[in-house]
Amino acid sequence: MAKMEVKTSLLDNMIGVGDMVLLEPLNEETFINNLKKRFDHNEIYTYIGSVVISVNPYRSLPIYSPEKVEDYRNRNFYELSPHIFALSDEAYRSLRDQDKDQCILITGESGAGKTEASKLVMSYVAAVCGKGAEVNQVKEQLLQSNPVLEAFGNAKTVRNDNSSRFGKYMDIEFDFKGDPLGGVISNYLLEKSRVVKQPRGERNFHVFYQLLSGASEELLNKLTLERDFSRYNYLSLDSAKVNGVDDAANFRTVRNAMQIVGFMDHEAESVLEVVAAVLKLGNIEFKPESRVNGLDESKIKDKNELKEICELTGIDQSVLERAFSFRTVEAKQEKVSTTLNVAQAYYARDALAKNLYSRLFSWLVNRINESIKAQTKVRKKVMGVLDIYGFEIFENADNSFEQFIINYCNEKLQQIFIELTLKEEQEEYIREGIEWTHIDYFNNAIICDLIENNTNGILAMLDEECLRPGTVTDETFLEKLNQVCATHQHFESRMSKSSRFLNDTSLPHSCFRIQHYAGKVLYQVEGFVDKNNDLLYRDLSQAMWKASHTLIKSLFPEGNPAKINLKRPPTAGSQFKASVATLMKNLQTKNPNYIRCIKPNDKKAAHIFNEALVCHQIRYLGLLENVRVRRAGYAFRQAYEPCLERYKMLCKQTWPHWKGPARAGVEVLFNELEIPVEEYSFGRSKIFIRNPRTLFKLEDLRKQRLEDLATLIQKIYRGWKCRTHFLLMRKSQIVIAAWYRRYAQQKRYQQIKSSALVIQSYIRGWKARKILRELKHQKRCEEAATTIAAYWHGTQARRELKRLKEEARRKHAVAVIWAYWLGLKVRREYRKFFRANAGKKIYEFTLQRIVQKYFLEMKNKMPSLSPIDKNWPSRPYLFLDSTHKELKRIFHLWRCKKYRDQFTDQQKLIYEEKLEASELFKDKKALYPSSVGQPFQGAYLEINKNPKYKKLKDAIEEKIIIAEVVNKINRANGKSTSRIFLLTNNNLLLADQKSGQIKSEVPLVDVTKVSMSSQNDGFFAIHLKEGSEAASKGDFLFSSDHLIEMATKLYRTTLSQTKQKLSIEISDEFLVQFRQDKVCVKFIQGNQKNGSVPTCKRKNNRLLEVAVP
Repeated sequence: MAKMEVKTSLLDNMIGVGDMVLLEPLNEETFINNLKKRFDHNEIYTYIGSVVISVNPYRSLPIYSPEKVEDYRNRNFYELSPHIFALSDEAYRSLRDQDKDQCILITGESGAGKTEASKLVMSYVAAVCGKGAEVNQVKEQLLQSNPVLEAFGNAKTVRNDNSSRFGKYMDIEFDFKGDPLGGVISNYLLEKSRVVKQPRGERNFHVFYQLLSGASEELLNKLTLERDFSRYNYLSLDSAKVNGVDDAANFRTVRNAMQIVGFMDHEAESVLEVVAAVLKLGNIEFKPESRVNGLDESKIKDKNELKEICELTGIDQSVLERAFSFRTVEAKQEKVSTTLNVAQAYYARDALAKNLYSRLFSWLVNRINESIKAQTKVRKKVMGVLDIYGFEIFENADNSFEQFIINYCNEKLQQIFIELTLKEEQEEYIREGIEWTHIDYFNNAIICDLIENNTNGILAMLDEECLRPGTVTDETFLEKLNQVCATHQHFESRMSKSSRFLNDTSLPHSCFRIQHYAGKVLYQVEGFVDKNNDLLYRDLSQAMWKASHTLIKSLFPEGNPAKINLKRPPTAGSQFKASVATLMKNLQTKNPNYIRCIKPNDKKAAHIFNEALVCHQIRYLGLLENVRVRRAGYAFRQAYEPCLERYKMLCKQTWPHWKGPARAGVEVLFNELEIPVEEYSFGRSKIFIRNPRTLFKLEDLRKQRLEDLATLIQKIYRGWKCRTHFLLMRKSQIVIAAWYRRYAQQKRYQQIKSSALVIQSYIRGWKARKILRELKHQKRCEEAATTIAAYWHGTQARRELKRLKEEARRKHAVAVIWAYWLGLKVRREYRKFFRANAGKKIYEFTLQRIVQKYFLEMKNKMPSLSPIDKNWPSRPYLFLDSTHKELKRIFHLWRCKKYRDQFTDQQKLIYEEKLEASELFKDKKALYPSSVGQPFQGAYLEINKNPKYKKLKDAIEEKIIIAEVVNKINRANGKSTSRIFLLTNNNLLLADQKSGQIKSEVPLVDVTKVSMSSQNDGFFAIHLKEGSEAASKGDFLFSSDHLIEMATKLYRTTLSQTKQKLSIEISDEFLVQFRQDKVCVKFIQGNQKNGSVPTCKRKNNRLLEVAVP
């Protein structure tokens, strides 16, 4: 990657002109050409003083990376190339360091990138402010509020796939350190007419398509919706799918964002239910029907949609149906009910849909404000971000009431922009001691007064016309405008005086034209009265208030009969006028920062710059007017220090270092360059340059001087490099010579040393060999003497050995003769007793040999150590039968003990339970054999691990012995209900399987008996002690797949706690106490329809019959 070029000024390597104030000459053509030149080089940002112009590139650019954030962090506004980050950093540092509240005003037409610009401002502020868990949470909530508001307030238009159809102003609150604490969002003029009707090629609000595309099947079924867009009349089909937009993924993003912002699950579900209700309202259709008195009334064609809406909202169907058919008018104490024809019914339906959606949107904004508002009460610093619709001019007289209101808002913003810009200029001139000269500019206050004047303003006359009794139409409103505004220079119509001398035949009779600051706009008067009235029949408000749906009821407080207000609600125009006045008052208390967004083409494509379209936007944004106001006095101003640092090389006295004050250095510099004194003025801390040509002349001189300095630097560098190279070569030659001489002496020394070592080795070898010969001779002499002595000693030893052997033979012969004599003597004495005891001795000897052989054979024929191995060697002799059996018994006991010694305590407990089960049920219960191979687990539900049963786990403090789902048999009809069966050390508990709530708790001391059949079924009854609290509803009858285990554990636990054996009754008929009645439970054999599952039926009041397959 190439190293990023370092810039120290806006003027360095500038493409075109980075600040339009410096553009020369200044006209519309040069302005557009400069923008186009920068746009073609991916420079989408340009300044007008402190105002940022942003051209939408319609593609991703690598200029918003974390590295870019760090580049612009804590940098001077004009230090780097124009960028939105520079304005964001300037505003944030002014707020943090100078304690000045800031506001950032973002304007432009739809598709110009206003929403993206506001996101970039917020993301930059979030990146540069403090860190920490709480701070990060606040930043995340502020950022995640955007997807929610975009889903409900943005839509696809012919100009923009994500067009904001409302104005948004967000106040971000910071503490004294500059860390965000929270925020407050205000919304203006949601385009609610889009809910019921969209122009060709446009869509309804995003949330409708996201809900149908991204919701799960379960959610759609709950809301009684279908995925097919064509099923809903309020959704346009020609633009339902947008290229590059994944509505399903966006729906998941919105749900996640709502969770992060702080919406509870039930709140999010309520919002989606209201959205579904709005969709379904569009499917309600009406048909005409004549009454007896001759009046026409309307009826709903298909009531299925109405029924589904009522089920969603919790409204009585008859109440809502009447509200669509009748209108009640109240005057003092009188009520008059009139029927609605089909057209009025459709108007009422659409009015309800628009009001329901717009109020839902306002509720969403308030709910987000609750989550993101600052929690502390300390003094806060505020940065406001205004993302509001730009000036709108549609062709073919398509401009209606919405465009009139939007353009009125832009007139007010232009007015405050001019005022604050001039005020800022004047304050800087006064602060710097420069004489202030009057600046001529167009003051649009006369246009604002035409619209908002309380007496003769267009909005005031529109409200007066709406409140006037009698027939009120758009034509009567236009006639009134012609009467009152006929002489106004910025108002034109067919009947106004200002149009008498116009030859404009394209001005229709039903239109009027206003000369705005951005140009003339032709308004179609049709719909002005209805849209300003924004009327919702009181019957519909009251019907909505009667809804059991909490959210819908809260959206229509005026529907409460106890709070009926006969006063007419304020009109849409007056409400917006008040909102704009509040906004203007808020903006005037803050330091403004401006971002003007421009759309380069209508195709939403990259690399296309439509000059005619851009020219149109430049005109209505008043950008040339902004430049002229900015440069009316002095086009460029700069502090003395950076000015001297930048241009000091142009004067010998200031180059390379100036010792005195910076202002004195600048004065010397300008005098040396002979710049006319009328072209500049000296302020207290800045130099002011009147004409951009003077600045460009300085830049050209600086550029030429930099080239000269570069040549000088190159010359000096090349000389230094050659000298350095020569000195290095000389030093290297000396080092090489020194090293060679050292090497030669070392080599000669090694040769002499090697020769001396060879001579020494030869001499030492000769001496060593001489000594060796002497030692060998001496050794041979010593060995000869030793050998002679050894032979002599051997001869002496052999003579002594021969003598000793002879003597030993004599002694042995004596011993043998003596032994034979003793044997003869003993045999003579024993012979007379031998015949009497010979048989007994032979028998005992034979018997001993047989037993010995038996045991040796048994050793090799032993069976395995498995206790279940029944093999045993056959008996070899009949007289050993009892011994053989006893050995078999001892061996079996021994190997059983060895096997038991391998068991753990838990395994011993399991086998004890298995042994207990065998004693209780073997040969008694047909189900017992199948349970032998199944291990007793006890805790089948894993309550400790399953979060579903957390509440149940917390309610039980004792150790759980059994946790199993059983079927509790209903006493009334024999049907079963799933219950959680819990056995602890002291109690038996039953809980609901879904909620985990405990239904019954029985102490073990109150359990008297367990009854069951002898057949292959899982039914069993638990009998309770009469008179106990647990026995108030009678005994329990259950069915379980683990009957043997449950009965065994219940038997052992009861015996352990009560020291009494629990009675186990096994019978095919037994009695069960149900409340005050005793019912016989009888088990019979029968074929089952559902396979091998036993069934239970109530035959009569005294008999429950269980059919076992």
